Amino acid sequence: MKIRRRAFIGTASGLVAGVAAARWTRAQEPVRTGEGKAPPVPTRQAKVERLFKAPDLHPNALEAAPDGLWIGDQVSERVFKVDWKTGKLLHEVQTESHNTSGVAVGAGYLWLGANGGVSGRRPPRPTDQPFGEVIQADLKTGKTVKIHQLVWGGGVHGITFVPETQSLWVTALSIQALAKVDPKDFGIQRMIPARGDRAHGLDWHNGAIWCLFAGDHLVQKLDPNSGKVLEIIKLSPTSDPDPHGMCIHDGYMYYCDAGLTAPGPGSDPAMVCRFPMASTSTL
Repeated sequence: MKIRRRAFIGTASGLVAGVAAARWTRAQEPVRTGEGKAPPVPTRQAKVERLFKAPDLHPNALEAAPDGLWIGDQVSERVFKVDWKTGKLLHEVQTESHNTSGVAVGAGYLWLGANGGVSGRRPPRPTDQPFGEVIQADLKTGKTVKIHQLVWGGGVHGITFVPETQSLWVTALSIQALAKVDPKDFGIQRMIPARGDRAHGLDWHNGAIWCLFAGDHLVQKLDPNSGKVLEIIKLSPTSDPDPHGMCIHDGYMYYCDAGLTAPGPGSDPAMVCRFPMASTSTL
């Protein structure tokens, strides 16, 4: 398997180099003001509401569905569906993921961002790998259907499925980009830059891609064609729970605190939070 992976990455290296270079090519230059400066990106502070604890201790992945909130745990590798209002458990599966750092639901499957390595947080399992990959799994059982290697190499955090285009968006951490891929073969359809510290939770909303940057404690709304930052929502690094997984539902952005990476003063492990997507206040 290791030889196969090296061959796969070697074959794809030319493609990765091309898309990595292309991501820095600006599709459009920012509009300049009379002083020669780009107008500031609309920015506001989130008003975070703590909701309930996840079923397991280290939630690191969220996905929105009409009938419930999907939560992936970073250590147990279990995925849960819970009630939006109460957090009551509706469905649970054990997956063969490793260091689960993103979850999507689409085309009849679970898509798991397996970030590689488990950092000694639990006993090793035969399906663990030291590198990132995306695992396609059965929605009802959690059993692996197919494993997708990443041509850019490195780890993976956020992942989301876009029903309108039947495509997946994935964080390509090693080249600081977001990649739109075909779920059938993971062929790259588009790449845009992801400028920030630890691109994590992803979701699609009203024609834009939203990316949570865990290290920066903020969320960016991005143009999916150019990568231009359209809006920024800030979280408090001192009082709000640490951000990891993220999704959007019914006018709110939800996020969860995994309680593991760089915990801050407001850390509240296993907490699921939300804040309104719209606000009249700005910074």
